[in-house]
Amino acid sequence: MRSTIALRYNRVVIGVVEGAGVALAYEEAGPPDGPAVVLVHDMAADARTWAPVAQALAGRVIAYDRRGYGGSGAPEPYRATTVSEQAEDLAALVAGLGAAPALLAGEGLGALAVLDVLRRHPAAARGGLLIDPPLFAFVPEATQELSARRAELEGAVRAGGPGEAVARWLGAAADPGCVERARGDARAFFADLGGLATLSLTRAELRAIAAPVVVLTGPGTAPAVRLAADRVVDLLAAGTRADDGDVVAVLSALAAH
Repeated sequence: MRSTIALRYNRVVIGVVEGAGVALAYEEAGPPDGPAVVLVHDMAADARTWAPVAQALAGRVIAYDRRGYGGSGAPEPYRATTVSEQAEDLAALVAGLGAAPALLAGEGLGALAVLDVLRRHPAAARGGLLIDPPLFAFVPEATQELSARRAELEGAVRAGGPGEAVARWLGAAADPGCVERARGDARAFFADLGGLATLSLTRAELRAIAAPVVVLTGPGTAPAVRLAADRVVDLLAAGTRADDGDVVAVLSALAAH
């Protein structure tokens, strides 16, 4: 059920809704009725990172903090999560806000949560956008690259603590405000890191997803992620591939159908 603390400011609702056992903070813009777009952020991010996309989209747009990030809750202690758990949060949020069937857009780990909802809760979604989905089960050759990245993070933790590791993950070009918020949410980042490999997905299950899905990459996408996107899109019954990184254009096109 939607929290009674939700407040409406200039057609923006700020509130809390019950996820799969945790409170999820969200922001909703646009009209309260009609088709909704739900934005699901990546690791070391939060709902605020979607602000430029949300402002550019017409209609009802919902962005939320995944568990452990921003204003959302998490179990204590919070050391681990799974893609399934993240998907249950997303499905509960869509139901709690009366947004089903929604157009779901996720980046990184958020994309895996969207894909899992499309697979297990098809009534919750009318389509999906997967941005840089780390579906490395379909890219065995990525193992060496992933091992090197984990070793880099472990070194950063030893050198400067969890917050430093999160900052290195985001990179020197990241927005300082985003980095500062991500440092504060370091426990959620490391829970996410362990959850990346928890999605068990077969080719048959991908082929059974009937909703339209766009798999999107861009100029900054890592080679292993781009290769995963190429391989996965061919298995989706209504999959489309885009490589220009234009999130707003893709969502606008999907919403128009």
